[in-house]
Amino acid sequence: MVDYHAANNQSSFGGVQVYMEQENDWDRDLLLDPAWEKQQRKTFTAWCNSHLRKSGTQIENIEEDFRDGLKLMLLLEVIAGERLPKPERGKMRVHKINNVNKALDFIASKGVKLVSIGAEEIVDGNAKMTLGMIWTIILRFAIQDISVEETSAKEGLLLWCQRKTAPYKNVNVQNFHISWKDGLAFNALIHRHRPDLIDYDSLRKDDPVTNLNNAFEVAEKHLDIPKMLDAEDIVNTARPDEKAIMTYVSSFYHAFSGAQKAETAANRICKVLAVNQENEQMMEDYEKLASDLLEWIRRTVPWLENRTQEKTVNDMQAKQEDFRDYRCVHKPPKVQEKCQLEISFNTLQTKLRLSNRPAFMPSEGRMVSDINGAWHTLEGAEKGYEEWILSEIRRLERLEHLAEKFHQKAAIHESWTDGKEAMLTKKDYETSTLSEVKALLRKHEAFESDLAAHQDRVEQIAAIAQELNELDYYDSASVNARCQKICDQWDSLGVLTLNRKESLERTEKQLASIDELYLEYAKRAAPFNNWMEGAMEDLQDMFIVHNIEEIQGLITAHEQFKSTLSEANKEREAIQSIQAEVQKIAQSNGIKLSGANPYTTITPESIDSKWEKAMAMVPLRDTALQDELNKQNSNDTLRAKFATQANTVGAYIQEKMEEIGRISIEMNGTLEDQLTNLRDYQTNIMSYMPEINKLEGSHQLIQEALIFDNQYTSYTMEHLRVGWEQLLTTIARTINEVENQILTRDAKGISQEQLFEYRASFNHFDKDHSGALKAEEFKACLISLGYDVENDKKRSGQMLSEDFRALLISTGNSLGDSEFTRIMSIVDPNGSGAVTFQAFIDFMSTETTDTDTADQVIASFKILAADKNFITAEELRRELPPDQAEYCIARMAPYSGPDGVPGALDYMSFSTALYGESDL
Repeated sequence: MVDYHAANNQSSFGGVQVYMEQENDWDRDLLLDPAWEKQQRKTFTAWCNSHLRKSGTQIENIEEDFRDGLKLMLLLEVIAGERLPKPERGKMRVHKINNVNKALDFIASKGVKLVSIGAEEIVDGNAKMTLGMIWTIILRFAIQDISVEETSAKEGLLLWCQRKTAPYKNVNVQNFHISWKDGLAFNALIHRHRPDLIDYDSLRKDDPVTNLNNAFEVAEKHLDIPKMLDAEDIVNTARPDEKAIMTYVSSFYHAFSGAQKAETAANRICKVLAVNQENEQMMEDYEKLASDLLEWIRRTVPWLENRTQEKTVNDMQAKQEDFRDYRCVHKPPKVQEKCQLEISFNTLQTKLRLSNRPAFMPSEGRMVSDINGAWHTLEGAEKGYEEWILSEIRRLERLEHLAEKFHQKAAIHESWTDGKEAMLTKKDYETSTLSEVKALLRKHEAFESDLAAHQDRVEQIAAIAQELNELDYYDSASVNARCQKICDQWDSLGVLTLNRKESLERTEKQLASIDELYLEYAKRAAPFNNWMEGAMEDLQDMFIVHNIEEIQGLITAHEQFKSTLSEANKEREAIQSIQAEVQKIAQSNGIKLSGANPYTTITPESIDSKWEKAMAMVPLRDTALQDELNKQNSNDTLRAKFATQANTVGAYIQEKMEEIGRISIEMNGTLEDQLTNLRDYQTNIMSYMPEINKLEGSHQLIQEALIFDNQYTSYTMEHLRVGWEQLLTTIARTINEVENQILTRDAKGISQEQLFEYRASFNHFDKDHSGALKAEEFKACLISLGYDVENDKKRSGQMLSEDFRALLISTGNSLGDSEFTRIMSIVDPNGSGAVTFQAFIDFMSTETTDTDTADQVIASFKILAADKNFITAEELRRELPPDQAEYCIARMAPYSGPDGVPGALDYMSFSTALYGESDL
């Protein structure tokens, strides 16, 4: 078979040819299906006759009647409106082939590439090739020129059908085969344009034959559309022929194409109103979200600034638990709300700029800067509150330890002083013998030694009370009262001791010698007894440590104490041997002892009893110290675990922050690819959240164990939380920037190559990779892109050539001061001295593209109003969707012109108000 037109040159219809090549890739084997071939024969024959009848002729058999090429050339002249070369009237085969070739040449001249269709096959009556050729003609002259909302041909025709049948129940047009089997779609098309011809509500989905015949008959009778299909063929075929359906439906499109102009105008208005409605909703959402967030901050800050002190560690730990609940439960959603608020504000401003609307100004106190300021106040209060809680816990823990120590020492001292004043005020020496007076004197000397030994305890009690006062202990009053009572009593004991000593010394000259053994016993027993009491006090003393070094220091001191027990025991045995010597002398000399040792109240039994108690306390102290050592080892393990996790998380956050910084500068590929990659990157980052939660768990264990320092890491949980929040916010902002670039590109028609060029120029002059250009960098960037200040626009509306741009830079050409000041006021309205990439893109897109204007909207309304200077509510409801029609009616002012009618509305002032040129 000859491929007659395979080598045709490209015509001016390049895009058409590509499309036709795609459509010509049809499965000719499907023609072997008798049902489909039958449908195509009937449909294509009817379609051809609908045009041939304009010349007073028709065909009966599609593969036979086109064999001589005469009617084929006539068909092309009718549908194209052009004259073809004169046909050859001979009956020979060569004449027929020449005529068919003339027709095929004409088809090829219209930008159609006929693959595998030659004149010989048509002349020979090849049904498959003939049907393929007619389908190619139908595509080029009946379907190719269909255009609906930037789509054309098959897609445009399908979109037109979908839009026209959308309001009808039981109709869902998704294709050109099974979507039309029940006949409802055909009836819906007719009813949408001519509701007087069809009673749509009377049709039933379960009666397709009736529906199809009704649509075919009405179309043939009232719309001059010939019947191209058989209802039974469509119903009895599992999948009706797509080409037959498209051919028939295209006839409806051309029959109703007159209404397209009004529909286009309505679409423009709908698009503008939809943008306005969406923007208003975003403004309301922003205001509500901002108000709610500010109200939450207003309620939370006073709670964080409250510094009411508690009396116990448990009370403060309850506050710490409340704060932890706030950090882990209540604050994270608010962080997300704040981030979403900033994203919504940026997106709204971008949409307003792209739709040529005035910038959105939130109500007073609800600007993003106001929210950031309130958030900064919240975080400052939060940090101060956490530090205050920890310091309060340390202070109360210290206070409880000191208070317990104070009361313990005070109790021991009060127990020792009990009865001492009565003893010092006795006058027993006045009636005593010399030996008894000497005994009293020696006893008093022992008491003075004991009194001096207790001086340190009294000073310790006073020092502890002073420290409790300095640390603002809640029960300082009772502590001060008790301390004052001890000090007054101590002063009184000192005076009484001095007075008694003077009295005994005055009578000492009259007393006999004293039993030296009793005296020696008393002198040695008193300090030893005091040592044992001190040792017992130390063994019972509470301790608090924060690290292993401190507990090891206590253990070392305890071991040193235990090493002295052997010498102490020898001293105890020596003291007891003195008492034993007394007993031995008394027994040897038959002396009857009158009672206890007159020089001391310390008995051998009390020494042995205290010694046994002290020895029993030693292993208990060992156990307590070992338990504390185990606890500190456990705490050290917690520190090391937290440090390992914190160092890993900290390094991860730092790495990702640097990485997102590079990504935001070195973005490659299309904006959609960048957006997909960024979202995948965000998902990857969020997958790290379990590690953050695991770290939070370790941090909670650290706090519960009251661990306040960690020598294994420089990271704190607060630093890591802030770093994590900054990482998530940076990713979200980068995604939002790309989304806004997509909005800018789609709305302004900026090509991908332009965006890449803008990005490359911006990155080239962003020397410090800060994501913003300084004023001089921005000026250099504009010059590099060829911005011509003298004409206040780019030359010829386009970027300057590379040669001219190089010349501009080499000659030192720069922006004029006044023009550059104007540009800076656009891209940097706040006067920060820096231009972001988004502001740069907005400026370049504004300079190079057109947008919808108020004049265009006014022209669209004028079409809907049939060229009147006003429009009625009835016209709006007829031409626009219900919600947008009511939106216009509610906002349009009454028309006051002399040519108005009752109920006339002023669409001109309404259109200008949409673009901020007057008050709505």
